[in-house]
Amino acid sequence: MNAVDRFLDSPSLSDATRRSYRFDVEEFVAWLDARRLAPADVDTRRFSEYAAHLASPRSAARRLSPGTIARKLAAVRSFMRFTLGPARVPEASFAPRRRRRLPDVPKQAEVETALAGAEGEGALNLRNRALLELVYSAGLRSREAVDLDLGDVDFEQELVRIRGKGGKERVVPLGEEAAHWVGRYLHEARTELTRGAADALFLSVRGKRLDTSTLRRLLPHPHRLRHAFATHLLEGGADLRTIQELLGHSSLSTTQAYSHVDGKRLRKVYDSSHPRDRTAS
Repeated sequence: MNAVDRFLDSPSLSDATRRSYRFDVEEFVAWLDARRLAPADVDTRRFSEYAAHLASPRSAARRLSPGTIARKLAAVRSFMRFTLGPARVPEASFAPRRRRRLPDVPKQAEVETALAGAEGEGALNLRNRALLELVYSAGLRSREAVDLDLGDVDFEQELVRIRGKGGKERVVPLGEEAAHWVGRYLHEARTELTRGAADALFLSVRGKRLDTSTLRRLLPHPHRLRHAFATHLLEGGADLRTIQELLGHSSLSTTQAYSHVDGKRLRKVYDSSHPRDRTAS
């Protein structure tokens, strides 16, 4: 097993991350091989050279966006830390600066319409409504939602235990509406779908664990419900640190994107609080 395979075999990587990293890391190793270099030869200068290589306009079709370059360098950095140890990998970021992309956040009315649209007769419709309600209530990623097991929803404690990226676990409150619909799904629909002792919370028509593609068929961009979860909490007065924990973000800088969406609330707080503002009480 070579160094790349050993890295990708790490249990800390999800299947989706493994697929994404393989191409980026193998591309980096090929770049090293072309220069007769080994991973042990990589230092700050080599990282800088590789970043410049990715950013060079080799052809119009091959021009990479700053976001793509940042993703590739993140994959390479993870590979190098795994292979050489964290102390050997430079902390400096060589990725070009990219424009901050604000989350595409649906309005509350749009969320309500999407949730109501999943309601209907039959076990599958009830499952769909429960699934979307829980995604919105707990701010779940698509993979986190379909990976839930029966024991991950605690109705007594009103909690949901979530396995996030990199094997990280977090606990999120179970909302009242989500608890209602998930409870109905478990009592009225899941027994019609089960085909054995499957532990998965949400089952397909064949009695297997749902795939993320099913969620995307229900809602083309399910991640927007996660954005809505964060933004609506912020509008309701939650602080960014709390939202960071609920979303499972490893860095607060990722969560801070939502603070740019909520300018109206910030203005309202300022107007009512700042001693030098005329509208302050």
